[in-house]
Amino acid sequence: MTRPPFGFGPGDRPEEPAGGDDPFGLSAMFGGAGGPFGGDMGAVFAQLQRLMSWTGGPVNWDLAGEVATGATRADDRPVTAEEERELADACRLADLWLDPVTELPASGAAPQAWSRTGWVEATTPAWRALVDPVAGRVVAAMGSALEQGLAGGMENAPPELAGLLGGLGGGAGLGPLKGVMDQVGGFVFGAQVGQALGALAKEVLSASEVGLPLSTPGRPAIVPANLAAFSEGLEIPVDEVRLYVCLRELAHQRLFAGVPWLKAHLFDAVDAYARGIEVDPSAIERAVGSIDPSDPESMQRAVGEGLFDLEPTPAQQAALNRLETALALVEGWVDQVVDAAASGTLPSAAALRETIRRRRASGGPAEQTFATLVGLQLRPRRLREAASLWTAVAEKGGTAARDALWAHPDLLPSAADLDDPAGFVARSTGGSTDWDAGLRSLDKDFDGTLDDDARGGPAGDEDSAPPDGEAPPSGAA
Repeated sequence: MTRPPFGFGPGDRPEEPAGGDDPFGLSAMFGGAGGPFGGDMGAVFAQLQRLMSWTGGPVNWDLAGEVATGATRADDRPVTAEEERELADACRLADLWLDPVTELPASGAAPQAWSRTGWVEATTPAWRALVDPVAGRVVAAMGSALEQGLAGGMENAPPELAGLLGGLGGGAGLGPLKGVMDQVGGFVFGAQVGQALGALAKEVLSASEVGLPLSTPGRPAIVPANLAAFSEGLEIPVDEVRLYVCLRELAHQRLFAGVPWLKAHLFDAVDAYARGIEVDPSAIERAVGSIDPSDPESMQRAVGEGLFDLEPTPAQQAALNRLETALALVEGWVDQVVDAAASGTLPSAAALRETIRRRRASGGPAEQTFATLVGLQLRPRRLREAASLWTAVAEKGGTAARDALWAHPDLLPSAADLDDPAGFVARSTGGSTDWDAGLRSLDKDFDGTLDDDARGGPAGDEDSAPPDGEAPPSGAA
């Protein structure tokens, strides 16, 4: 699951197949003599035509859903009534423990107990919002490259492939080809996204473990089957593990529900990164020329050979830094709040805190799947720094001062502040301990106003990135 998504990755990247040697799952669906079609290429192309008839966007989400739920149903099981009762009890206790250590209120929503398949179905809308901008940019870049004259280089493709793509000769133009490439992109993205979600569904503990609001903000959800499997590897009572996971989930949900601009802030950073994706025209030409219609896996290999330039532009790097910092702040805040709630009360709190930190820092399933789906490799090392900063703010100004920093994105610590927490604390805790006072003390932004856009963040912040080598202004998330 560490292999980058369709078209992402440098040409010399190590071979790290996702899901074995078949990162897109095509051999399972269209494999040779041992496959479902027995090597019948006519049947293969008929099935391809059916699956590639998707017109709902850059990712074939029908295919993604089929692949993901197909992967989870084999070893999934329904949630039991006992598990639902245990979850409800743990969440009630967790909310009581969180009330004294944060100003953000409980949502009061009843917790949900999801099966693995239920997790896929419930979180797919959020994944769609995250993945579609990247997939759309990749497919659009491929189409643009074709329009710029690569068709001439594809005339050397095998005649069967030329026929499949609608014919390139006789002045047919690139319209049919562009349409087919859109469908190919949707198909490949759909297969890979489905495989990644199916794998993650077998390991993720809650709706918020990825650090992003994948469900309705304020509505906690736990996957009991995965929680049980996670607990088996620990020498800690399962009820303590359940309570700690619920504390983290409820802390996440308080933050996502209590900070209405946060979801757009995170998702917009992904979209800003996607807008900077650039295509390598020569790589497309080589890849398309290498497709052998008698070998369906050749299409899979062609689109996974590093078609797109990964050297980040300044705008992309700024978007990536903003996303990494924001996610570190989310996870660091949750880490600090849960530690304040559980330390001295839950016997295994320290051990569980370190276990979760290592799960994140070692590139666990959440980070790996996020990198697979959107092509961004996060840096979870910032989690410890962010937790230390939140702790310092709370010790200096109290929990109210700490939570008041979520009132506006310009109040949040920057990446540079994570390197200098003492300096940030000195600037941010000048006696103001409520949200209104925090906003009044906010320094004016770049143009002297707080001209927020409809997303809830500073207007055009993705376009106001500092030059390379310069730190962003203090307070920029």
